[in-house]
Amino acid sequence: MTGTFTYTFDTPTYKGSATVHTGLFINGEWVKPVNETATIDVINPGTFNLTRTAYKTSWGLKVPGSQRSRLLNKLADLVEERLDEFTALEALDTGKTFHNARAHDITGSIAVLRYFAGWADKVQGKTIETNETKLAYTRHEPFGVVGQIIPWNFPFIMLVCKIGPALATGNTVVLKASELFSPPAIHLYLDFQPSEMTPLTALKIAGLFNEAGFPPGVVNIVNGYGPTAGAAIASHPHIAKVAFTGSVGVGKAIMRASTESNLKPVTLELGGKSPTIVFDDADLEQAVKWAAIGIFANSGQVCTAGSRIFVQEGIYDKFLEKMTEIAKGLASATGDPFEQSTQHGPLVSQTQFDVGSLLSLHDAVELLMRSSLQRVMSYIESGKSDGANVHVGGVRHGNEGYFVQPTIFTDVKPEMKIMREEIFGPVAAVVKFQTEEEVIEAANNTTYGLACNVFSQNASRALRVAHQIEAGTAWVNCAQTGEFSVPFGGYKQSGIGREMGESALAMYTQIKSVHVNIGLQL
Repeated sequence: MTGTFTYTFDTPTYKGSATVHTGLFINGEWVKPVNETATIDVINPGTFNLTRTAYKTSWGLKVPGSQRSRLLNKLADLVEERLDEFTALEALDTGKTFHNARAHDITGSIAVLRYFAGWADKVQGKTIETNETKLAYTRHEPFGVVGQIIPWNFPFIMLVCKIGPALATGNTVVLKASELFSPPAIHLYLDFQPSEMTPLTALKIAGLFNEAGFPPGVVNIVNGYGPTAGAAIASHPHIAKVAFTGSVGVGKAIMRASTESNLKPVTLELGGKSPTIVFDDADLEQAVKWAAIGIFANSGQVCTAGSRIFVQEGIYDKFLEKMTEIAKGLASATGDPFEQSTQHGPLVSQTQFDVGSLLSLHDAVELLMRSSLQRVMSYIESGKSDGANVHVGGVRHGNEGYFVQPTIFTDVKPEMKIMREEIFGPVAAVVKFQTEEEVIEAANNTTYGLACNVFSQNASRALRVAHQIEAGTAWVNCAQTGEFSVPFGGYKQSGIGREMGESALAMYTQIKSVHVNIGLQL
Protein backbone atom coordinates (compact mmCIF):
# COMPACT_ATOMS: atom_id res chain seq x y z
CA MET A 1 0.00 0.00 0.00
CA THR A 2 1.25 3.47 -0.83
CA GLY A 3 1.40 6.40 1.53
CA THR A 4 -0.89 9.40 1.60
CA PHE A 5 -0.46 13.15 1.83
CA THR A 6 -2.93 15.19 3.87
CA TYR A 7 -3.08 18.94 4.14
CA THR A 8 -5.44 20.90 6.37
CA PHE A 9 -6.52 24.26 4.98
CA ASP A 10 -7.47 27.09 7.31
CA THR A 11 -7.73 29.99 4.89
CA PRO A 12 -10.23 32.77 4.19
CA THR A 13 -11.46 30.98 1.07
CA TYR A 14 -11.35 27.31 2.11
CA LYS A 15 -11.33 25.43 5.38
CA GLY A 16 -11.00 21.66 5.41
CA SER A 17 -8.63 18.76 4.81
CA ALA A 18 -7.62 17.07 1.58
CA THR A 19 -5.91 13.70 1.27
CA VAL A 20 -4.28 12.18 -1.79
CA HIS A 21 -2.33 8.98 -2.36
CA THR A 22 1.34 9.44 -3.19
CA GLY A 23 1.92 6.33 -5.26
CA LEU A 24 1.12 5.35 -8.83
CA PHE A 25 -2.45 4.61 -9.91
CA ILE A 26 -2.15 1.50 -12.10
CA ASN A 27 -4.80 -1.03 -13.08
CA GLY A 28 -7.27 0.45 -10.60
CA GLU A 29 -4.89 0.16 -7.64
CA TRP A 30 -2.38 2.32 -5.80
CA VAL A 31 1.07 0.81 -6.15
CA LYS A 32 4.58 1.81 -5.17
CA PRO A 33 7.08 2.93 -7.80
CA VAL A 34 9.89 0.62 -8.86
CA ASN A 35 12.24 2.69 -6.72
CA GLU A 36 10.39 2.58 -3.39
CA THR A 37 12.73 5.09 -1.78
CA ALA A 38 11.57 7.83 -4.15
CA THR A 39 8.27 9.65 -3.98
CA ILE A 40 8.35 9.96 -7.75
CA ASP A 41 10.31 8.07 -10.30
CA VAL A 42 10.08 4.92 -12.36
CA ILE A 43 7.23 3.15 -14.15
CA ASN A 44 7.15 -0.64 -14.03
CA PRO A 45 7.15 -1.87 -17.65
CA GLY A 46 4.24 -4.12 -16.73
CA THR A 47 2.03 -1.04 -16.51
CA PHE A 48 1.73 -0.94 -20.29
CA ASN A 49 0.76 -4.61 -20.47
CA LEU A 50 -2.01 -4.10 -17.90
CA THR A 51 -3.59 -1.17 -19.71
CA ARG A 52 -3.25 -3.01 -23.03
CA THR A 53 -5.12 -5.95 -21.51
CA ALA A 54 -7.82 -3.58 -20.25
CA TYR A 55 -8.26 -2.18 -23.75
CA LYS A 56 -8.63 -5.64 -25.27
CA THR A 57 -10.95 -7.09 -22.63
CA SER A 58 -13.04 -4.42 -20.86
CA TRP A 59 -12.85 -1.18 -22.84
CA GLY A 60 -12.45 -0.01 -26.42
CA LEU A 61 -15.33 -0.75 -28.76
CA LYS A 62 -16.47 -3.54 -26.43
CA VAL A 63 -18.00 -0.81 -24.30
CA PRO A 64 -20.74 1.16 -26.11
CA GLY A 65 -20.29 4.89 -26.46
CA SER A 66 -23.38 5.49 -24.33
CA GLN A 67 -21.73 3.65 -21.44
CA ARG A 68 -18.45 5.55 -21.86
CA SER A 69 -20.54 8.73 -21.79
CA ARG A 70 -22.22 7.70 -18.56
CA LEU A 71 -18.88 7.01 -16.86
CA LEU A 72 -17.40 10.35 -17.93
CA ASN A 73 -20.49 12.17 -16.65
CA LYS A 74 -20.25 10.28 -13.38
CA LEU A 75 -16.61 11.32 -13.05
CA ALA A 76 -17.66 14.94 -13.63
CA ASP A 77 -20.30 14.57 -10.89
CA LEU A 78 -17.70 13.28 -8.43
CA VAL A 79 -15.35 16.17 -9.13
CA GLU A 80 -18.20 18.65 -8.83
CA GLU A 81 -19.10 17.24 -5.42
CA ARG A 82 -15.54 18.06 -4.34
CA LEU A 83 -15.27 21.38 -6.17
CA ASP A 84 -13.72 23.39 -3.35
CA GLU A 85 -11.37 20.58 -2.33
CA PHE A 86 -10.00 20.29 -5.87
CA THR A 87 -9.76 24.08 -6.04
CA ALA A 88 -7.77 24.27 -2.82
CA LEU A 89 -5.37 21.58 -4.00
CA GLU A 90 -4.89 23.31 -7.36
CA ALA A 91 -4.19 26.65 -5.67
CA LEU A 92 -1.78 24.97 -3.26
CA ASP A 93 -0.06 23.08 -6.06
CA THR A 94 0.37 25.96 -8.51
CA GLY A 95 0.14 29.20 -6.54
CA LYS A 96 -2.77 30.54 -8.62
CA THR A 97 -5.48 32.39 -6.76
CA PHE A 98 -8.25 30.33 -5.22
CA HIS A 99 -11.04 32.24 -6.95
CA ASN A 100 -9.43 31.88 -10.39
CA ALA A 101 -8.70 28.19 -9.85
CA ARG A 102 -12.33 27.64 -8.86
CA ALA A 103 -13.97 29.73 -11.57
CA HIS A 104 -11.77 28.64 -14.46
CA ASP A 105 -9.62 25.58 -13.81
CA ILE A 106 -11.88 23.26 -11.83
CA THR A 107 -15.28 24.46 -13.04
CA GLY A 108 -13.92 24.46 -16.58
CA SER A 109 -12.56 20.94 -16.17
CA ILE A 110 -15.97 19.66 -15.14
CA ALA A 111 -17.42 21.24 -18.28
CA VAL A 112 -14.75 19.55 -20.42
CA LEU A 113 -15.59 16.13 -19.00
CA ARG A 114 -19.28 16.68 -19.73
CA TYR A 115 -18.51 17.99 -23.23
CA PHE A 116 -16.60 14.88 -24.25
CA ALA A 117 -19.11 12.66 -22.48
CA GLY A 118 -21.60 14.07 -24.96
CA TRP A 119 -19.43 12.99 -27.89
CA ALA A 120 -18.81 9.41 -26.75
CA ASP A 121 -21.81 7.91 -28.59
CA LYS A 122 -21.46 10.14 -31.65
CA VAL A 123 -18.16 8.90 -33.10
CA GLN A 124 -19.24 7.92 -36.60
CA GLY A 125 -17.85 6.81 -39.92
CA LYS A 126 -19.34 7.25 -43.38
CA THR A 127 -20.98 5.15 -46.04
CA ILE A 128 -19.36 6.03 -49.37
CA GLU A 129 -21.10 5.42 -52.66
CA THR A 130 -18.88 3.60 -55.18
CA ASN A 131 -20.90 1.25 -57.42
CA GLU A 132 -23.83 -1.13 -57.19
CA THR A 133 -21.67 -4.19 -56.52
CA LYS A 134 -19.86 -2.80 -53.49
CA LEU A 135 -20.65 -1.42 -50.06
CA ALA A 136 -17.86 0.87 -48.81
CA TYR A 137 -17.80 2.48 -45.40
CA THR A 138 -15.37 3.83 -42.79
CA ARG A 139 -14.95 3.16 -39.09
CA HIS A 140 -13.26 5.49 -36.60
CA GLU A 141 -11.48 3.09 -34.28
CA PRO A 142 -9.49 3.88 -31.12
CA PHE A 143 -5.71 3.50 -31.14
CA GLY A 144 -5.68 1.31 -28.03
CA VAL A 145 -3.21 2.41 -25.36
CA VAL A 146 -2.36 6.12 -25.55
CA GLY A 147 0.29 7.94 -23.56
CA GLN A 148 -0.30 11.46 -22.31
CA ILE A 149 2.11 13.92 -20.69
CA ILE A 150 0.77 17.12 -19.12
CA PRO A 151 2.42 20.35 -17.94
CA TRP A 152 2.46 22.10 -14.57
CA ASN A 153 0.84 25.46 -15.36
CA PHE A 154 -2.77 24.18 -15.67
CA PRO A 155 -2.37 20.64 -14.33
CA PHE A 156 -6.01 19.69 -13.80
CA ILE A 157 -7.62 21.17 -16.87
CA MET A 158 -4.77 19.79 -19.00
CA LEU A 159 -5.46 16.36 -17.54
CA VAL A 160 -9.15 16.36 -18.43
CA CYS A 161 -8.49 17.88 -21.86
CA LYS A 162 -6.28 14.87 -22.53
CA ILE A 163 -8.30 12.04 -20.99
CA GLY A 164 -11.70 13.39 -22.13
CA PRO A 165 -11.39 12.70 -25.88
CA ALA A 166 -9.18 9.66 -25.33
CA LEU A 167 -11.74 7.90 -23.13
CA ALA A 168 -14.73 9.10 -25.15
CA THR A 169 -13.32 7.39 -28.25
CA GLY A 170 -12.50 4.15 -26.41
CA ASN A 171 -8.77 4.35 -25.71
CA THR A 172 -7.05 3.39 -22.49
CA VAL A 173 -4.63 5.88 -20.96
CA VAL A 174 -1.25 6.03 -19.27
CA LEU A 175 -0.87 9.65 -18.15
CA LYS A 176 2.23 11.22 -16.65
CA ALA A 177 1.33 14.12 -14.41
CA SER A 178 3.68 17.01 -13.83
CA GLU A 179 6.30 16.38 -11.17
CA LEU A 180 6.42 20.01 -10.02
CA PHE A 181 4.80 20.84 -6.68
CA SER A 182 5.00 24.47 -5.61
CA PRO A 183 3.87 25.27 -2.08
CA PRO A 184 7.33 26.76 -1.44
CA ALA A 185 6.25 29.48 -3.85
CA ILE A 186 3.80 30.66 -1.20
CA HIS A 187 5.59 29.39 1.89
CA LEU A 188 5.45 32.80 3.54
CA TYR A 189 1.69 32.31 3.78
CA LEU A 190 1.41 28.53 4.26
CA ASP A 191 3.21 26.82 7.11
CA PHE A 192 4.15 23.78 5.05
CA GLN A 193 7.28 22.25 3.57
CA PRO A 194 6.48 19.47 1.08
CA SER A 195 8.44 16.31 0.43
CA GLU A 196 9.84 16.98 -3.06
CA MET A 197 7.25 17.26 -5.86
CA THR A 198 3.71 15.93 -6.22
CA PRO A 199 0.90 16.48 -8.78
CA LEU A 200 -1.94 16.83 -6.29
CA THR A 201 -5.11 17.16 -8.36
CA ALA A 202 -4.03 14.39 -10.75
CA LEU A 203 -3.57 12.05 -7.80
CA LYS A 204 -6.86 13.22 -6.30
CA ILE A 205 -8.90 12.44 -9.41
CA ALA A 206 -7.12 9.10 -9.79
CA GLY A 207 -8.90 7.99 -6.64
CA LEU A 208 -12.27 8.68 -8.29
CA PHE A 209 -12.00 6.48 -11.40
CA ASN A 210 -12.94 3.33 -9.52
CA GLU A 211 -15.82 5.11 -7.81
CA ALA A 212 -17.09 6.34 -11.19
CA GLY A 213 -17.12 2.75 -12.48
CA PHE A 214 -14.21 2.68 -14.93
CA PRO A 215 -12.78 -0.84 -15.32
CA PRO A 216 -9.30 -1.38 -13.83
CA GLY A 217 -6.49 -0.44 -16.20
CA VAL A 218 -8.50 1.98 -18.33
CA VAL A 219 -6.87 5.01 -16.70
CA ASN A 220 -3.39 4.87 -15.17
CA ILE A 221 -1.70 7.91 -13.63
CA VAL A 222 2.00 7.92 -12.88
CA ASN A 223 4.43 10.39 -11.35
CA GLY A 224 7.96 10.78 -12.58
CA TYR A 225 10.56 12.88 -14.27
CA GLY A 226 10.57 13.34 -18.01
CA PRO A 227 13.78 11.39 -18.71
CA THR A 228 12.35 8.35 -16.91
CA ALA A 229 8.54 8.23 -16.89
CA GLY A 230 8.08 10.53 -19.89
CA ALA A 231 10.70 8.72 -21.95
CA ALA A 232 9.11 5.36 -21.13
CA ILE A 233 5.76 6.56 -22.45
CA ALA A 234 7.23 8.13 -25.59
CA SER A 235 9.30 5.11 -26.57
CA HIS A 236 7.28 2.08 -25.45
CA PRO A 237 6.16 -0.16 -28.34
CA HIS A 238 2.77 -0.85 -26.73
CA ILE A 239 1.90 2.84 -26.61
CA ALA A 240 0.08 3.48 -29.90
CA LYS A 241 -0.16 7.27 -29.70
CA VAL A 242 1.28 10.08 -27.54
CA ALA A 243 -0.12 13.50 -26.66
CA PHE A 244 2.14 16.06 -25.00
CA THR A 245 1.82 19.64 -23.79
CA GLY A 246 5.02 21.49 -22.90
CA SER A 247 8.18 22.95 -24.35
CA VAL A 248 9.37 22.77 -27.94
CA GLY A 249 12.58 21.01 -26.88
CA VAL A 250 10.75 18.18 -25.14
CA GLY A 251 8.24 17.98 -28.00
CA LYS A 252 11.09 17.35 -30.41
CA ALA A 253 12.50 14.70 -28.07
CA ILE A 254 9.12 12.94 -28.03
CA MET A 255 8.97 12.98 -31.83
CA ARG A 256 12.43 11.41 -31.96
CA ALA A 257 11.37 8.73 -29.49
CA SER A 258 8.31 7.99 -31.60
CA THR A 259 10.43 7.70 -34.73
CA GLU A 260 12.96 5.42 -33.09
CA SER A 261 10.34 3.13 -31.52
CA ASN A 262 7.12 2.32 -33.37
CA LEU A 263 6.35 5.51 -35.34
CA LYS A 264 3.49 6.29 -33.00
CA PRO A 265 1.46 9.38 -33.97
CA VAL A 266 1.98 12.41 -31.76
CA THR A 267 -0.14 15.39 -30.80
CA LEU A 268 1.97 18.29 -29.56
CA GLU A 269 0.79 21.53 -27.95
CA LEU A 270 4.00 23.48 -27.44
CA GLY A 271 5.12 27.03 -26.66
CA GLY A 272 4.06 30.40 -27.93
CA LYS A 273 5.17 34.00 -28.36
CA SER A 274 1.79 35.43 -29.16
CA PRO A 275 1.34 38.94 -30.59
CA THR A 276 -1.27 41.38 -29.36
CA ILE A 277 -2.06 44.02 -32.02
CA VAL A 278 -3.89 47.20 -31.02
CA PHE A 279 -4.94 49.58 -33.80
CA ASP A 280 -5.68 53.29 -33.36
CA ASP A 281 -9.41 52.72 -33.75
CA ALA A 282 -9.63 50.09 -30.99
CA ASP A 283 -11.79 50.64 -27.92
CA LEU A 284 -8.83 51.72 -25.80
CA GLU A 285 -10.27 50.91 -22.38
CA GLN A 286 -11.29 47.43 -23.45
CA ALA A 287 -8.10 46.76 -25.41
CA VAL A 288 -5.91 47.61 -22.40
CA LYS A 289 -7.92 45.39 -20.06
CA TRP A 290 -7.87 42.45 -22.46
CA ALA A 291 -4.17 42.91 -23.25
CA ALA A 292 -3.41 42.82 -19.52
CA ILE A 293 -5.33 39.58 -19.16
CA GLY A 294 -3.50 38.29 -22.20
CA ILE A 295 -0.08 38.60 -20.56
CA PHE A 296 -0.60 38.76 -16.79
CA ALA A 297 -3.22 36.01 -16.29
CA ASN A 298 -1.84 33.11 -14.26
CA SER A 299 1.28 35.25 -13.65
CA GLY A 300 2.10 34.98 -17.34
CA GLN A 301 2.46 31.19 -17.15
CA VAL A 302 0.22 30.58 -20.16
CA CYS A 303 1.31 29.17 -23.50
CA THR A 304 -0.89 31.68 -25.35
CA ALA A 305 0.39 34.69 -23.36
CA GLY A 306 0.34 37.85 -25.47
CA SER A 307 3.87 38.86 -24.55
CA ARG A 308 4.56 40.93 -27.69
CA ILE A 309 2.17 43.90 -27.63
CA PHE A 310 2.15 46.01 -30.80
CA VAL A 311 0.32 49.35 -30.43
CA GLN A 312 -0.30 51.77 -33.29
CA GLU A 313 1.47 55.08 -32.80
CA GLY A 314 -1.68 57.23 -32.47
CA ILE A 315 -2.67 55.64 -29.13
CA TYR A 316 0.67 54.24 -28.00
CA ASP A 317 1.26 56.71 -25.16
CA LYS A 318 -2.28 56.44 -23.78
CA PHE A 319 -2.20 52.66 -24.03
CA LEU A 320 1.12 52.46 -22.20
CA GLU A 321 -0.12 54.77 -19.46
CA LYS A 322 -3.23 52.67 -18.84
CA MET A 323 -1.34 49.38 -19.10
CA THR A 324 1.12 50.68 -16.52
CA GLU A 325 -1.74 51.46 -14.14
CA ILE A 326 -3.00 47.89 -14.41
CA ALA A 327 0.49 46.45 -13.86
CA LYS A 328 0.97 48.57 -10.74
CA GLY A 329 -2.48 47.63 -9.50
CA LEU A 330 -1.69 43.93 -9.86
CA ALA A 331 1.61 44.45 -8.04
CA SER A 332 -0.28 46.00 -5.13
CA ALA A 333 -2.73 43.06 -5.16
CA THR A 334 0.01 40.41 -5.08
CA GLY A 335 -0.01 37.92 -2.25
CA ASP A 336 -1.56 34.86 -0.68
CA PRO A 337 -3.56 32.95 -3.32
CA PHE A 338 -6.13 32.05 -0.68
CA GLU A 339 -6.97 35.69 0.12
CA GLN A 340 -10.04 37.14 -1.60
CA SER A 341 -8.19 40.36 -2.48
CA THR A 342 -5.26 38.66 -4.24
CA GLN A 343 -5.16 39.14 -8.01
CA HIS A 344 -1.53 38.24 -8.79
CA GLY A 345 0.07 35.08 -7.42
CA PRO A 346 3.55 33.60 -7.48
CA LEU A 347 5.40 31.68 -10.13
CA VAL A 348 4.98 27.95 -9.79
CA SER A 349 8.43 27.14 -8.40
CA GLN A 350 11.94 28.28 -7.56
CA THR A 351 13.04 26.72 -10.83
CA GLN A 352 10.69 28.95 -12.79
CA PHE A 353 11.68 31.99 -10.70
CA ASP A 354 15.43 31.63 -10.41
CA VAL A 355 18.19 32.47 -12.86
CA GLY A 356 20.33 29.40 -12.40
CA SER A 357 18.36 26.47 -10.99
CA LEU A 358 17.43 23.25 -12.80
CA LEU A 359 14.03 21.84 -13.66
CA SER A 360 15.06 18.51 -12.12
CA LEU A 361 18.11 16.59 -11.09
CA HIS A 362 18.50 15.08 -14.51
CA ASP A 363 21.11 16.40 -16.91
CA ALA A 364 18.81 15.78 -19.87
CA VAL A 365 16.21 18.14 -18.48
CA GLU A 366 18.91 20.69 -17.65
CA LEU A 367 19.98 20.65 -21.29
CA LEU A 368 16.42 21.15 -22.50
CA MET A 369 15.91 23.98 -20.05
CA ARG A 370 19.03 25.74 -21.27
CA SER A 371 17.82 25.58 -24.87
CA SER A 372 14.12 26.37 -24.46
CA LEU A 373 12.61 27.53 -21.17
CA GLN A 374 14.96 29.85 -19.39
CA ARG A 375 13.68 31.22 -16.15
CA VAL A 376 11.77 34.45 -15.85
CA MET A 377 14.34 36.46 -13.96
CA SER A 378 17.08 35.53 -16.41
CA TYR A 379 14.93 36.89 -19.23
CA ILE A 380 14.36 40.13 -17.36
CA GLU A 381 18.11 40.47 -16.87
CA SER A 382 18.62 39.64 -20.54
CA GLY A 383 16.23 42.41 -21.57
CA LYS A 384 18.06 44.92 -19.41
CA SER A 385 21.49 43.90 -20.70
CA ASP A 386 20.29 44.05 -24.31
CA GLY A 387 19.27 47.67 -23.84
CA ALA A 388 15.50 47.43 -23.42
CA ASN A 389 13.88 49.84 -20.98
CA VAL A 390 12.10 48.48 -17.91
CA HIS A 391 9.06 50.74 -17.92
CA VAL A 392 7.49 49.11 -14.85
CA GLY A 393 8.29 46.10 -12.69
CA GLY A 394 11.35 44.07 -13.58
CA VAL A 395 12.01 42.91 -10.03
CA ARG A 396 10.77 40.34 -7.57
CA HIS A 397 7.91 41.27 -5.28
CA GLY A 398 9.01 41.22 -1.66
CA ASN A 399 11.88 39.25 -0.22
CA GLU A 400 10.26 35.81 0.08
CA GLY A 401 8.39 33.50 -2.24
CA TYR A 402 8.54 33.36 -6.02
CA PHE A 403 6.66 36.54 -6.80
CA VAL A 404 7.64 38.64 -9.82
CA GLN A 405 6.12 42.04 -10.37
CA PRO A 406 4.16 42.50 -13.61
CA THR A 407 6.79 43.83 -15.99
CA ILE A 408 6.59 45.99 -19.10
CA PHE A 409 9.57 46.59 -21.40
CA THR A 410 9.75 49.39 -23.97
CA ASP A 411 12.43 50.34 -26.51
CA VAL A 412 12.60 46.71 -27.57
CA LYS A 413 14.23 45.45 -30.77
CA PRO A 414 13.13 42.34 -32.73
CA GLU A 415 16.44 40.52 -32.19
CA MET A 416 16.27 40.67 -28.39
CA LYS A 417 15.64 37.43 -26.50
CA ILE A 418 12.61 38.89 -24.76
CA MET A 419 11.03 39.34 -28.20
CA ARG A 420 12.06 35.97 -29.62
CA GLU A 421 11.80 33.40 -26.82
CA GLU A 422 8.97 32.27 -24.59
CA ILE A 423 9.40 33.74 -21.11
CA PHE A 424 6.46 32.08 -19.33
CA GLY A 425 6.12 34.86 -16.79
CA PRO A 426 4.41 38.25 -16.31
CA VAL A 427 6.70 40.04 -18.76
CA ALA A 428 5.49 42.04 -21.79
CA ALA A 429 7.21 44.11 -24.46
CA VAL A 430 5.15 47.04 -25.78
CA VAL A 431 6.19 48.11 -29.29
CA LYS A 432 5.00 51.05 -31.42
CA PHE A 433 4.00 50.48 -35.06
CA GLN A 434 2.71 52.61 -37.94
CA THR A 435 1.06 50.51 -40.67
CA GLU A 436 -0.98 47.34 -40.96
CA GLU A 437 1.56 45.75 -43.29
CA GLU A 438 4.39 46.51 -40.88
CA VAL A 439 2.69 44.96 -37.87
CA ILE A 440 1.66 41.81 -39.73
CA GLU A 441 5.27 41.22 -40.72
CA ALA A 442 6.49 41.88 -37.18
CA ALA A 443 3.82 39.65 -35.60
CA ASN A 444 4.74 36.76 -37.89
CA ASN A 445 8.46 37.17 -37.22
CA THR A 446 8.59 34.23 -34.82
CA THR A 447 9.11 30.48 -34.86
CA TYR A 448 5.92 30.11 -32.83
CA GLY A 449 2.33 30.22 -34.01
CA LEU A 450 -0.03 29.41 -31.17
CA ALA A 451 -2.31 32.46 -30.85
CA CYS A 452 -2.79 36.16 -31.54
CA ASN A 453 -5.02 38.99 -30.29
CA VAL A 454 -6.26 41.74 -32.64
CA PHE A 455 -8.05 44.90 -31.47
CA SER A 456 -9.91 47.18 -33.87
CA GLN A 457 -13.47 48.49 -34.19
CA ASN A 458 -13.12 48.14 -37.95
CA ALA A 459 -14.43 44.62 -38.40
CA SER A 460 -12.98 44.24 -41.90
CA ARG A 461 -9.51 45.20 -40.76
CA ALA A 462 -9.67 43.09 -37.60
CA LEU A 463 -10.65 39.97 -39.53
CA ARG A 464 -8.23 40.66 -42.36
CA VAL A 465 -5.31 40.90 -39.94
CA ALA A 466 -6.46 37.93 -37.85
CA HIS A 467 -6.52 35.82 -41.01
CA GLN A 468 -2.99 36.88 -41.96
CA ILE A 469 -1.35 36.11 -38.62
CA GLU A 470 0.30 32.68 -38.68
CA ALA A 471 -1.34 31.24 -35.58
CA GLY A 472 -3.74 28.45 -34.71
CA THR A 473 -6.03 30.67 -32.65
CA ALA A 474 -6.97 34.31 -33.30
CA TRP A 475 -8.88 36.33 -30.73
CA VAL A 476 -10.54 39.49 -32.04
CA ASN A 477 -11.24 42.21 -29.46
CA CYS A 478 -10.58 39.77 -26.63
CA ALA A 479 -7.85 37.50 -25.28
CA GLN A 480 -7.55 34.15 -23.49
CA THR A 481 -11.22 33.31 -24.07
CA GLY A 482 -10.94 29.79 -25.43
CA GLU A 483 -13.98 27.54 -25.70
CA PHE A 484 -13.99 23.80 -25.09
CA SER A 485 -16.06 23.25 -28.23
CA VAL A 486 -13.53 25.04 -30.46
CA PRO A 487 -10.29 23.38 -31.69
CA PHE A 488 -7.03 24.55 -30.13
CA GLY A 489 -3.49 24.06 -31.42
CA GLY A 490 -0.58 25.74 -33.09
CA TYR A 491 1.18 26.55 -36.34
CA LYS A 492 4.95 26.30 -36.88
CA GLN A 493 6.83 25.10 -33.78
CA SER A 494 3.82 25.62 -31.54
CA GLY A 495 2.60 22.13 -32.19
CA ILE A 496 0.99 19.40 -34.25
CA GLY A 497 -2.67 18.43 -34.20
CA ARG A 498 -5.61 19.90 -32.30
CA GLU A 499 -7.17 19.55 -28.90
CA MET A 500 -10.68 20.48 -27.84
CA GLY A 501 -13.81 20.47 -29.95
CA GLU A 502 -14.80 17.74 -32.36
CA SER A 503 -11.31 17.92 -33.85
CA ALA A 504 -9.88 16.36 -30.68
CA LEU A 505 -11.76 13.13 -31.40
CA ALA A 506 -9.87 12.74 -34.68
CA MET A 507 -6.58 12.82 -32.74
CA TYR A 508 -7.60 9.67 -30.87
CA THR A 509 -9.08 7.56 -33.67
CA GLN A 510 -7.82 5.77 -36.76
CA ILE A 511 -9.92 5.51 -39.90
CA LYS A 512 -10.48 2.05 -41.28
CA SER A 513 -11.95 1.69 -44.76
CA VAL A 514 -14.10 -1.40 -45.31
CA HIS A 515 -14.96 -2.69 -48.83
CA VAL A 516 -17.77 -5.28 -49.03
CA ASN A 517 -18.45 -7.18 -52.22
CA ILE A 518 -22.21 -7.39 -52.71
CA GLY A 519 -22.37 -8.53 -56.31
CA LEU A 520 -19.03 -8.53 -58.11
CA GLN A 521 -18.39 -11.94 -59.68
CA LEU A 522 -15.15 -13.28 -61.13
